[in-house]
Amino acid sequence: MFWITCREAQKILNAKNKVSLNLDLEKTLKTWEIEIVNNKALFPDGSEIDLKTLEKVAKDENTIYFIKDGEIYKAVISNDGFYKLVSTIPPTIEINGIRMHRTKGTDPYKDTLEKINTIKPKKGEFILDTCMGLGYTAIECAKRGARVITIEKNPNVLEIAKINPYSRELFTNKNIEIRMGNAFDVVKEFEDERFDAIVHDPPRFSLAGELYSEEFYRELYRILKPGGRLFHYVGNPGRKYRHKDLQRGVMERLRNAGFVDVRRIEEALGVVGRKV
Repeated sequence: MFWITCREAQKILNAKNKVSLNLDLEKTLKTWEIEIVNNKALFPDGSEIDLKTLEKVAKDENTIYFIKDGEIYKAVISNDGFYKLVSTIPPTIEINGIRMHRTKGTDPYKDTLEKINTIKPKKGEFILDTCMGLGYTAIECAKRGARVITIEKNPNVLEIAKINPYSRELFTNKNIEIRMGNAFDVVKEFEDERFDAIVHDPPRFSLAGELYSEEFYRELYRILKPGGRLFHYVGNPGRKYRHKDLQRGVMERLRNAGFVDVRRIEEALGVVGRKV
């Protein structure tokens, strides 16, 4: 499978006879040679893509396309919503027009690092990632030697992750386990004091209010080991124009659930807490 965006499509269109390009969204430094013959781009796997099709790709600035078995496809799923792999590097996923990573002034990888560096996962620790998405949190924790359980509610998101080359380690790293289901329900299946740390990065409050509830926070507290750390991404919706402070309510409910040392982490747009 190869991946291209408007950037690669334009380079192919500008080439005369052949061009060497990266075709895995810069996941590696590898390049592949593409020949242009009879108004078609010939890819290394034998796929032939018409230049007129590539002209359309070149105008589509935010979408990722992948080439498989001689055909070109949008990395999009339209099924019970609209799910799209967006051409940031690394990619983010967009669900019904809402991006699941911060991309303004940053990128999804830096966004991930800012979140998980608040809990500093260590080798041999057991980490819970409550909302998988493209799996960057789980992958980075596993790279640091932690064992990770990551939860994903939506099968469409899982399928988008399978398309994304940056999510490959989700399915190959033996220290990552994927659990399908709503985190609100799945956490109830875990025994007491199982995890050293939790990264809770839920959808916005309006889409998953139960994941901001005191009832849910009490479950997170229960499954943390004594001294266990929590990072909770909250964002700041409504803060600029409506002067809402969702983080303040989150912090109050976390304290009610038993967490101590609860405080804001402004650079990660979230809060942290610790189990006694």
